[in-house]
Amino acid sequence: MDRSVIPPYILDRIIGHGSERQRASARGTLSHVQALRQNPGAPQLAKPQTASESAAPGQPNRSIHDAEQQMQLPGVLRRREGQDDSGDAAVDEAYTALGATYAFFWDVFGRHSMDGQGFPLIGTVHYGKAYENAFWNGEQMVFGDGDGEIFNRFTVALEVVAHELAHGVIESEAALVYVNQSGALNESVSDVFGILTKQYALKQTVQQADWLIGAGLLTDAVNGRALRSMSAPGSAYDDPLLGKDPQPGHMREFVETRDDNGGVHINSGIPNRAFYLAAMAMGGYAWEKAGQIWYDTLCDARLANDAQFLDFAQLCVDNAAQRFGKASAEVLAVARAWKEVGVGVES
Repeated sequence: MDRSVIPPYILDRIIGHGSERQRASARGTLSHVQALRQNPGAPQLAKPQTASESAAPGQPNRSIHDAEQQMQLPGVLRRREGQDDSGDAAVDEAYTALGATYAFFWDVFGRHSMDGQGFPLIGTVHYGKAYENAFWNGEQMVFGDGDGEIFNRFTVALEVVAHELAHGVIESEAALVYVNQSGALNESVSDVFGILTKQYALKQTVQQADWLIGAGLLTDAVNGRALRSMSAPGSAYDDPLLGKDPQPGHMREFVETRDDNGGVHINSGIPNRAFYLAAMAMGGYAWEKAGQIWYDTLCDARLANDAQFLDFAQLCVDNAAQRFGKASAEVLAVARAWKEVGVGVES
């Protein structure tokens, strides 16, 4: 089972409009992603083959491997928990990002890794040749180097690493089915925790944050800022090669498609904007209020694995009421945020 950061529609655009080298890289990446998705199985955290004994609560257990441009996992061990920098930028970026993600979930939610029980954080870098993606396979993180023309190496964006690890948290808590609206929620909640991890690491308020997913992934040759914008879905890029960012920010623009598992990477823009609006209305640090509400909702036993946007939105309002009080400004902010993106809820 795979959750990859680059949507298939972007790879399709490159295959249709890129240079010979760019098309070859995108074609190889897309065929690999499709192969991974053919037999996804039940969404669950696998037991890593390379796992060592669990770390104590509050301590991550990281190991970073080098695939040496092959497609075999996990690869050669380059750095394990507590060791100094390796000198390889991708190895050290992955190590730092896994640590920052662990620190966010532990410090903010008291969660001991993805499963809450010290799940080892395993990463592999230099995966494949000019591989244009990063993905979570149920056992570990995997990072390509990009082609250097459209995409930089996939370890440069902390929020992308945190996004992929958040898929593991979702699998452990709610197992949101990766198709249609529940799949778009899966992607959105991963974006939420990805952006919160970056904001927490940088100690940014909601006003200071860029609200971009994949900032730095696109090279200077591309007319774009990131893969997605949570504040303004549809505005992350507009490029002759990649096309225009297709994400909607309101239900009236909801995309009906069979591609991309029913548009999981496209329609996630709607709940993404709802979170952004709620966080902005509450102000301060997003992880202190809005982030807590979204985490409570993810862990809510009432959240079905095939939840629709309206189901999730109503639980957000309920959890805001439980945490801050039924008549609180937080409840009003959450209800208004969802209504503003076309998902009407009762407050």
